[in-house]
Amino acid sequence: MEEKRIDPLQIIGFFLLFLVLIWMMYDQSEMMEQSTQALANAPTQTQAVDNNPQPEQVAPTSNAPMLMDSIPEQITSIQNELLRLSITSKGGFIEESEIKGHTNYLDEQVYVVKDANTDFNLRIEANGSLINTRDLDFLPILNGNQLTMRSQVAGGTLEFIYTLSKEREESEAYRFQFVIRSSGLNVQPETNLYWGLDGFRHALSADYENRYTQLTYQYEDDKVQALSAMGDDTDRDKNVSWISYRQHFFSMILIPSTQFESIDVESSSLMNEDDSDASVYLKRFETSTSIAAQNGALNTTFDWFIGPTDYKILKTYDDNLSGSISFGWGIIGWINRFLFFPLFGLLSGFLPYGIAIIVMTIIVRLALSPVTYKSYLSQAKMKVLRPEINALNDKYGNDRAKKQQETMKLYTKAGANPMAGCVPSLLQLPVFLGLFYFFPVAFSLRGKSFLWAEDLSSYDAIAGLPFSIPFYGDHVSLFPLLASIAIFVYSKMTMGQQMQPSQPGMPNMKFMIYLMPIMMLFFFNNYASGLSLYYLISNLITIGIMLVIKNYIIDEEKIFLKIEENKKKPKKQSRFQRKIEEMMEQAEQQRRSGRRR
Repeated sequence: MEEKRIDPLQIIGFFLLFLVLIWMMYDQSEMMEQSTQALANAPTQTQAVDNNPQPEQVAPTSNAPMLMDSIPEQITSIQNELLRLSITSKGGFIEESEIKGHTNYLDEQVYVVKDANTDFNLRIEANGSLINTRDLDFLPILNGNQLTMRSQVAGGTLEFIYTLSKEREESEAYRFQFVIRSSGLNVQPETNLYWGLDGFRHALSADYENRYTQLTYQYEDDKVQALSAMGDDTDRDKNVSWISYRQHFFSMILIPSTQFESIDVESSSLMNEDDSDASVYLKRFETSTSIAAQNGALNTTFDWFIGPTDYKILKTYDDNLSGSISFGWGIIGWINRFLFFPLFGLLSGFLPYGIAIIVMTIIVRLALSPVTYKSYLSQAKMKVLRPEINALNDKYGNDRAKKQQETMKLYTKAGANPMAGCVPSLLQLPVFLGLFYFFPVAFSLRGKSFLWAEDLSSYDAIAGLPFSIPFYGDHVSLFPLLASIAIFVYSKMTMGQQMQPSQPGMPNMKFMIYLMPIMMLFFFNNYASGLSLYYLISNLITIGIMLVIKNYIIDEEKIFLKIEENKKKPKKQSRFQRKIEEMMEQAEQQRRSGRRR
């Protein structure tokens, strides 16, 4: 179950897509000298060391923790083919996490953790001392791909143990075990855990990437909650099974072996408000929670995931980590999980990614063609009835109640329904919204080129502007421009058939014809070019389907004869129609009574 908050830009997107549909059809202490020397000489090699050396016990003489003699900071790395982790002896936490094989918009290696952008701390009350692990010196003990960071403190020992798999499988390579273990420390029942991260910018458009950079977590087994992607936000929840810091296409996820009883989370913006594209970081994520000690000792196991926010990888886990991806709510999320991701995965398995988008678009449009046909048929009926509707407008002039009453009678006799063209469009809305969510989170599109677009997950700029236009940007993207032109052409082709005399309370469709291309152009200029490519092809296909239906399937002369035949048949009104007619007659009687007075 997803409970993801909708940000204002998503609302704008929904509104835009809805308008498109209506218009078309109406995101430590000193260790043994020998071990220390061996580690200093070969910090990243497998070493035969005593994993359980006996620390010298030192009794505390004050409230301050007893630390090992200060030693120079050491960085020790463990890695496999896909992920490299560098752990610092100061604080014992991750100093760098390099995701191999991926680069950012500057063609630099992708890091989730680097340049002190993270903070991990345990606040431990033990042996009469208050310990903050970020201030401790740890001694690294490397054994293959298992790294033990050990610190002697307050008369006891604290260990952070990292175990990184050497497997080549993505689902194994990006996920590793993290154990917190203590001995000789009389730890109080609750230990506070704090984890903060400044999320890097990786994409060409900081604004666009920021919309999909988000803190999410799962609670009560199956419910997923997300903090706002568009502004500062905080939350508190219970029974949490994982916490995800998503930096659009790359994520760092903390997965406890047993649920956190409660968490406090916060997300705050780090964007450069004056120049968003000068931003190095997008958001700061923070989590405060607690872990329990058992019999005065810590022995807690976690998993970390540091890797691509790729549905193909995340869905392999039993923890529902794929829920951290913004698929959309309700039926939209189901459509993405069980239709668009499998379909696109199949097509992109043997086709270039741009071609796969085009083929998927064709499949979707053909699948929706029966609904499109129903919409066009309704429009054709309304076109045939237009002369009679115009005559009623002329006959009753400003008498709106009578005009509506007689118009409803005409629709009933002819077997036509002015809303019949809108209902099929509304049925297509979940599909359009599903695709609106699909393309921005499709990791497989990242870095894939097609025609002039260098990256289908980013915008396809063909020219830069010497200035920035509000809501548009400082560049011109070609796919949104072409899609807007296609929308405009389609609207002009169908204007004669769709435009009817304005009825009270109905939108001005002529205004929509010009508004829709402009809104499309501005809104999608900074969006993923793969999404704009979809809308371009979709509109071209829609134009083609319209021409085929209009010229080879729908015969207006036959529709006219059918309407005339329907008029001669006695019509049995539904209860709803009778109710509407009675209401209109009562309104007319009240109006006339008011005139007599």
